[in-house]
Amino acid sequence: MPVGIHRTRWFVALAATHPFCTTENYMQRKDIRSQERCYARPSTPSIRSITFNPRSRKPRRSRSCNNLFRSNLRHARTIWGELRASATRSLRDLSCAHALSVAAGDIQFLDGRWYVTHAGLLRIALRARCFGIRTVLQERQSDPLASRWVFRATVFKSCRSKGFVGYGDADPSNTSSYLVRGCEMRVAETRAVNRALRKAYGIGLCSVEELGSFSALQKPSTATPHSNGHAGSNGSSNGQPRLRDQLCMLIRQHNLDPTLVKAYATDFCGTATLKDASRDRVEAFITELATAAKKDRDALVCKLNSYAHSPEANP
Repeated sequence: MPVGIHRTRWFVALAATHPFCTTENYMQRKDIRSQERCYARPSTPSIRSITFNPRSRKPRRSRSCNNLFRSNLRHARTIWGELRASATRSLRDLSCAHALSVAAGDIQFLDGRWYVTHAGLLRIALRARCFGIRTVLQERQSDPLASRWVFRATVFKSCRSKGFVGYGDADPSNTSSYLVRGCEMRVAETRAVNRALRKAYGIGLCSVEELGSFSALQKPSTATPHSNGHAGSNGSSNGQPRLRDQLCMLIRQHNLDPTLVKAYATDFCGTATLKDASRDRVEAFITELATAAKKDRDALVCKLNSYAHSPEANP
């Protein structure tokens, strides 16, 4: 006897004894059971279900973050010595949030604080696929004669972005004379780009290029035995601008004759040449020259003209 006929006769006999069991209910339950068998998961897991772990990405990301932090901490201790606990925590946050690298020069540690660099901001923008940066010189606010420049920078994160605007200015009074003398225009543009990038990507750290001077953030060290207090050793080993650079900045700022200033300096220091003068005398002369130039420039020019026939003015 076929199986189907046997099942039908069995169901008819069951329906006769159980009045609540009807043919319609039986067929509906049969369809539901067949659908459950079709969509049921196999009893033995597949190879993909065994090897795939949905939580594997998170530990992998944390491992890379910890590796970068350990590398940054090792390089930071090599360059700046032992760090405080707060500085170490800040370094961990910067390493994990923005993937900044100390070895690549993305951040700097000055006066107990972390500062981001222009290279670090550009690397963040590159990873975020920044759409473009536009810079415009603000001619009305700039003064080429005084070496004062103002730029406006706009960062576009995407093609539909309205842009994040930042302004930057630079002049001899708010730049480091011994590093960027004569490059105030480029410094102003870099500062504008840095401010716009920090706004666009939510970076609260100040950039190194926006600081007024690097010398104010560095601690002066003691004089070396080779200095002997002379102007020949007036370099920037103690973190301060060189005296020669300070003197050149005063000459450019007040439009003075360098030859006459040199003759005046030798007479003020009481030496045959300026290189033979001690550092203290050169510092005193620079202070005197700056004070005289601010108080009465015309009187200073007249005094400098009196050295026109001196041996220093006519080499």
